[in-house]
Amino acid sequence: MLEYFDAFAARYQPYKGGDWCYEDGCIYRGLLLLHEATGEPRWRDHLLRLATPQVAEDGTLRGYRIDDYNIDNILSGRVLFALDRWTGDPRWMKGAARLARQLATHPRTESGNYWHKLRYPHQVWLDGLYMGLPFQIEYGQAVGDAARVSDALAQMGRALDLTRREDGWYAHGYDAARVQDWADAGSGQSASVWARALGWQAMALVDAAALVGAPAFEAAGLLAPTQALLARLIAVQGAEGGWLQVINMPDLPGNYAESSATAMFAYAFGVAEGLGLAVPGLAGAQARALRFAEGRLQGEAVQFTGICHVAGLGGFSGRYRDGSPGYYLTERIVADDAKGTGPLMMAQAVALRHDARAVA
Repeated sequence: MLEYFDAFAARYQPYKGGDWCYEDGCIYRGLLLLHEATGEPRWRDHLLRLATPQVAEDGTLRGYRIDDYNIDNILSGRVLFALDRWTGDPRWMKGAARLARQLATHPRTESGNYWHKLRYPHQVWLDGLYMGLPFQIEYGQAVGDAARVSDALAQMGRALDLTRREDGWYAHGYDAARVQDWADAGSGQSASVWARALGWQAMALVDAAALVGAPAFEAAGLLAPTQALLARLIAVQGAEGGWLQVINMPDLPGNYAESSATAMFAYAFGVAEGLGLAVPGLAGAQARALRFAEGRLQGEAVQFTGICHVAGLGGFSGRYRDGSPGYYLTERIVADDAKGTGPLMMAQAVALRHDARAVA
């Protein structure tokens, strides 16, 4: 896989024309973890080449507006801490401080969770857990602000409570105002269980556990639900190693094994295994998922195939996304999207680190 990742990074063009965005952040996180896992300078070189034009000397982030209050825009900031350690250039932490200022004033629900975006008021999406909260933990640790860390952990716990369905799965989104057409009038939850939403959720949880340590993670009430989620995911893994787009509906016509969620789960399982989170079957499920993903590397100019391009809730680009199971099967399936290749880089990096420890 490493040669595929190298070729991908060499040809990668910024996802939104060079503006600061979470899609680039998926690739940046993958490159960072590959560098940490292998020590090879090529991954660091790719990351510096791609990220440097987006962060000015004064920390200005290209195309970024704090008053958009878009939680997605926080994710790319996770690499700024490593870039600061590597280079000592003050631009990186100045950029991180800008993102932290957004979070300090970001609108919240009455229960205290960040709105997903200003244009999606009163809404909590599982995606947003990964987009914003691990950065908040890392920033709090970097500047010695324990309140930021505890707030992020508390938000994770509340988000689990708000999105947890009666069947034990988690809904993609929650509307605290109960005004969205996609939201159940009673629970406020959206109707379906989308695999990639669970992927963002699982990655957020294991990253938080890795950052704060198992005792603090358990004290925040997050260990048991994380273990339960990972066990549930293992139980529904497909025979070939992937997970369905609408993960809890194997009989839904047109349902398909989706690549980005599979990569995300492989990453989450690998991190959880490394942390000793005591979920039976983690290593085997991770290995099966990586074999499935490798089988999705196809074509003469190798591409990672079978990725849902995008999915969400509510109005977007002139259409209404109603959150029904059938809706998730209408979105385009693409190859080499950052939301798939980035997590695959991350998953492979975690596997390489495990292999290195086993040899040592």
